[in-house]
Amino acid sequence: MSKPSPARHLAKEGSGHGETTTGRNLARHPRPGEAVIKAALVACAGFSILTTAGIVFILGKESLAFFGQVSLLEFLTGSVWQPTIGRFGILPLATATLTTSAIAMAVALPLGLMVAIYLSEYAPWRLRQFLKPALEVLAGIPTVVYGYFALTSVTPFLRGIIGTDRIEVYNMLSAGLVMGILILPLIASMCEDALSAVPGTLREAAYATGATKHEVTTQVVVPAAFSGLAAAFILGLSRAVGETMIVALAAGAGPNLTLNPLKSAETMTGHIVRISGGDLSYDSIDYSSLFAIAATLFIVTMGLNILSRRIVSRRREVYE
Repeated sequence: MSKPSPARHLAKEGSGHGETTTGRNLARHPRPGEAVIKAALVACAGFSILTTAGIVFILGKESLAFFGQVSLLEFLTGSVWQPTIGRFGILPLATATLTTSAIAMAVALPLGLMVAIYLSEYAPWRLRQFLKPALEVLAGIPTVVYGYFALTSVTPFLRGIIGTDRIEVYNMLSAGLVMGILILPLIASMCEDALSAVPGTLREAAYATGATKHEVTTQVVVPAAFSGLAAAFILGLSRAVGETMIVALAAGAGPNLTLNPLKSAETMTGHIVRISGGDLSYDSIDYSSLFAIAATLFIVTMGLNILSRRIVSRRREVYE
């Protein structure tokens, strides 16, 4: 005669109490702590959304007041920015912003990628645990310190090499170089995270075919992490476009339509800092123009962020 199974015996014992053992183990217990945490997370998300919506509302409201007096075509294509005579062409400010950002990315991209490759693929574990936090310390230095460093150290150094008659005291080259140092930790850290996320099995498979360390890094790891690297580059560019204090202190204090990095020019963020510190009446067109510039910066950075997300979603590699 066969013996009853243990599962049936447990179920029989539990039936006297109105539920099985399995039912008692899987019963949901009240967890008030999780409900509080969930409510706090929802509140934080809602606060972030409302803050962004408030910023967009204020920018849109003040920008519409500005564009009620200045045409959008003149704003985007005009080559002169002189509010005193009613000329509001953003090209001089935009070209200075693009020039300093391009110089910054020319410095930060190759250096950041090389630092990330070294930390991810070549550095010993203990050295990596020391170097990465030390590198990220640079991101915690106030940008005003970088600005004065560019003005008091980098600019005299460049003038000594290039010549005082060829490079101005306030110039876009100095500001761009220091901006590259500023965003270097951001790009290096994000690139290192993307490279470290590549599965080790890909490296082992490449080594099994006889590939060298350099070949594995350049032909396997870097292409596999392309989406993360591209996102890091674009976010670094967005950070450079929105930088304020370095360009305000070192690039110049007057709009200048030029692509020569040795010349002085004012960026969009630098102009906002300089003009907002003056005596502007609330209803003046000069005051509204600051919000039009800020809205332009907002659209540019938002576009860059959307582009980075699209690149990540399209080029992302998913490994089992």
